[in-house]
Amino acid sequence: MNVFSTRGGSTVSLSEAIASGIAPDGGLYMPPLLETHVGEWGGDYRTRALTLLRPFFENEVLEAQLGNIVSEAFNFDAPTKWLSDDTGLLELFHGPTAAFKDFGARFLAACLSRLQTRDTTVLVATSGDTGAAVASAFHRRPGVRVVILYPDGRVSPRQAHQLGAFGDNVSAFRVQGSFDDCQRMVKEAFASRGLTQQYNLTSANSISLGRLLPQMTYYAHASLSAAKEGSVSFIIPTGNLGNAFAALLARERGLPIENIVLATNANRVLADYVTTGIYEPKPSVTTLANAMDVGAPSNVERLRHRFPDVAGAVSADWVDDETIRKTIREAPEPICPHTACGLAVLKRLRDRGDKRRYLVAATAHPAKFDSIVEPLIGRGVPVPPALAELLSRPSSAEPLEPSLSALAGALT
Repeated sequence: MNVFSTRGGSTVSLSEAIASGIAPDGGLYMPPLLETHVGEWGGDYRTRALTLLRPFFENEVLEAQLGNIVSEAFNFDAPTKWLSDDTGLLELFHGPTAAFKDFGARFLAACLSRLQTRDTTVLVATSGDTGAAVASAFHRRPGVRVVILYPDGRVSPRQAHQLGAFGDNVSAFRVQGSFDDCQRMVKEAFASRGLTQQYNLTSANSISLGRLLPQMTYYAHASLSAAKEGSVSFIIPTGNLGNAFAALLARERGLPIENIVLATNANRVLADYVTTGIYEPKPSVTTLANAMDVGAPSNVERLRHRFPDVAGAVSADWVDDETIRKTIREAPEPICPHTACGLAVLKRLRDRGDKRRYLVAATAHPAKFDSIVEPLIGRGVPVPPALAELLSRPSSAEPLEPSLSALAGALT
């Protein structure tokens, strides 16, 4: 399948897009509109994932390997936990780094390992969870170096420990700035033909179709599993918009998904854009839901390209830190600050009389945010075994100035 740049300057195969990450014209690769799926969606998670993804990989070099890629990447589940008849949590934190990013990162790594023709550098900016998922997915894979940029002091202590705990072919750099600075540095590196060619750079951020497309699979599985009772709606905590855009693509394929709601923290650029139709990037501010501290979400370019009538595609709301705290205190079970944003937005919808069935995407395990969650709920949060193993390792990260020249030196 051929994919195209949002800026109109490049059309390539899906495999080429996965290998390169970003289009040469600086745009983001987009899949074409596919015929709505009207066939059988039966089976378990992996069977449904394969059914959903297969049309995108038709006539691709990866087509024959897609079944193996799906089995390799999705060796954990995304269960739905219903809290009541009309409200549930889609638990996306059962992977090796306890965050939803594991799904896309592992799928991308499985693809790139089969496409690789020379040594590759995976360059990734992270606001907390992406970096660890990418590091885990590519750790010790031959011919791959992973370079992680994260904003120093703006991720949780356990997130920071994860980022520096891999070593080997993974290098972590704590940037003296915000996530927006990290993201800008990555984009500038990809815009540099010299750096891109010298280090064979590829992206593992949500700008990569290799991460975006597999994120559709858990929305497909959750909506199909709930379909006996009718369609379901999703509330998705979002920062860079990749996770929510994947839900939009899943609905586009004909899955029984009704409403899609974006939940943001005080970085309300997306909420304001959906409400007013005016997109105004702003410097990010630090919040309790740090993985969503994004002032210039990359995937807005995809959203504007595919859904110019944005208010007709999604709705959105934002919450402040005090609301996050209150929601964590009152939640029926421990939740992370990002999931709290989703539950807070759902409460407002319920207060307005919305009676639809909603699943809130629980994007990370609360144990990753123990310093926030445990004081609010007055008890400890058990640490999942995979996270505990990472936290037992030594961890280190190098400081880095927020400039392309500094990044170029770090790549050397």
